[in-house]
Amino acid sequence: MSLAQVDIWFQDEARFGQQNTTTRLWARRGTRPRAVRQQQFDYAYLFGSVCPSRGIGEAIVVPWVNKEIMIEHLQQVSAMTQKGRHAVVIMDGAGWHTEDIADRFENISILKLPPYSPELNPIEQVWSWLRQHCLANQSFRDYNDIVDKVCAAWNQFLASTKRVSRMCSREWINLTS
Repeated sequence: MSLAQVDIWFQDEARFGQQNTTTRLWARRGTRPRAVRQQQFDYAYLFGSVCPSRGIGEAIVVPWVNKEIMIEHLQQVSAMTQKGRHAVVIMDGAGWHTEDIADRFENISILKLPPYSPELNPIEQVWSWLRQHCLANQSFRDYNDIVDKVCAAWNQFLASTKRVSRMCSREWINLTS
């Protein structure tokens, strides 16, 4: 297989929930708008992956994290990898990112980032974008409301392939130049 047939994917997980982000708001000069800060502790986890060269992504929203869910997420990436191509999934060293999670997939390889280097994973910027553009200054009724809003935010992010490519591309992932 040549390098021209390899797709680079970036993968990570993020927690979203009732202890949400508050951000600055536009307001009339001299006023102090109020933002809700919830005290409850319901959360959902978003397992997300992006392929900057294709401008696409895949995600799953779940109530907890474990190896089985990670394998299920890799199944999504495997299904999105076109026939005859291979996906290299770059991820951190979380406890559920074990060496054997890609064993059942012939079209996926795992590449782990060095410890304590989130700046090397562009999907970290996606989490910031979701929080700032879609999820900040909101309250959530319950777990299902969190899931609905996180899914809507992820879909809004993926709605622009140019945004996915621009935000997540890095010079060092260009394998063919």
